[in-house]
Amino acid sequence: MTQKIAPLQVLQHAFPGIQEKIARQMTEAGKVCKYPEGTTLCNEGAYEDIFYIILEGEVQVTKLINEREVHLMKHLQPGDFFGEMAIIHNAPRAASICTTVPTKVLEIQKSDFNALLENSSIVSRAMILEVSRRLRENDEMAIEDLRLKAKELANAYQQLAELEFARREFLTTIAHELRTPLMAANGFMQIIRMGKLQGETLYSALDTVAHNVEDIMTLTNDILFLQEMDLILPEFQPTVLSEVVISVVEKHQKSAEKNKIGIRLAIAPGLPAINADANSLERALSAILDNAIKFSPNGGSVLITVGQTDEHWLGISIQDHGVGIAPDVLPRIYDRFFHVDQIGENLFRGVGLGLSIARQVIEQHDGRIEVESEPDKGTTFTIFLKI
Repeated sequence: MTQKIAPLQVLQHAFPGIQEKIARQMTEAGKVCKYPEGTTLCNEGAYEDIFYIILEGEVQVTKLINEREVHLMKHLQPGDFFGEMAIIHNAPRAASICTTVPTKVLEIQKSDFNALLENSSIVSRAMILEVSRRLRENDEMAIEDLRLKAKELANAYQQLAELEFARREFLTTIAHELRTPLMAANGFMQIIRMGKLQGETLYSALDTVAHNVEDIMTLTNDILFLQEMDLILPEFQPTVLSEVVISVVEKHQKSAEKNKIGIRLAIAPGLPAINADANSLERALSAILDNAIKFSPNGGSVLITVGQTDEHWLGISIQDHGVGIAPDVLPRIYDRFFHVDQIGENLFRGVGLGLSIARQVIEQHDGRIEVESEPDKGTTFTIFLKI
């Protein structure tokens, strides 16, 4: 409940020691106005010429910090006043003031307010004390504003430094990932051109060349695909998810066998179709399955399950029993160009694009991707897609 005080009592509370004659002059010079809750009386930055004394109700004083954060400074009650600084200094309002309950105020225009200052030392003294206090508050707010801006600037520099480091690491990794298969393919081609290989040895060399060229094409396509995703929206159409998953498994079968990985597939029958772009969805699932195979250096199995989680969602789970992901690494696995070169005694190739592609594709499908992992025990990625 807000406090109600007679206008004369309010003025005596606001200006202790004020003569009754001056108080009555103030009351006569001003105009009593009533405002409902939520009314803005002063706008920060505006040039206004009214001095306010609160008779009944309550207002809140807010200030914009760092150009976007609204900071609540305080609440004012009956007997408090505001608006004097903008009048005395001919300056814009230093804060915004809004009623929090139905409020009654005494409004005094600038010319009448200045005349009261000239005629009453009590009012002038109160103004000086209040202006001094509010100048201190403004200084504190300015310091806080500068502190926040300095912190944001430091964070921005840190992000730029991290981006520059990631860019250099990416270029170095790309150069290495391209040079290795290029050198291998070029070496075998030189030997083939010299005619030193025949029969099965020749076919094996050609197979190696083809494999390395395929690695180069895959890397190049990933880079181009990631770039196109920011520019070209996928074309969605009714898609049978089980067909996409089976296609992905078939394309990774040889790679899995080479790494002594068995892929087990469990697809629930009668799944409804989803609205999707089959090509980009296949690429996303391929990236996750490729990781599951790559990060299982000691063989084992990968389990892929596809089913309906509820009436709105289908779920795809890809579970491996490989090296797992360390907790400190987990938050960064979707970052572009982030990759892990070594886990324990195992070395891994890659440029860190696969999971970034996977997440972006899933998000374009209004889905979500979740991961659970434990070092040395394996990782499970679960993708949820809308029916």
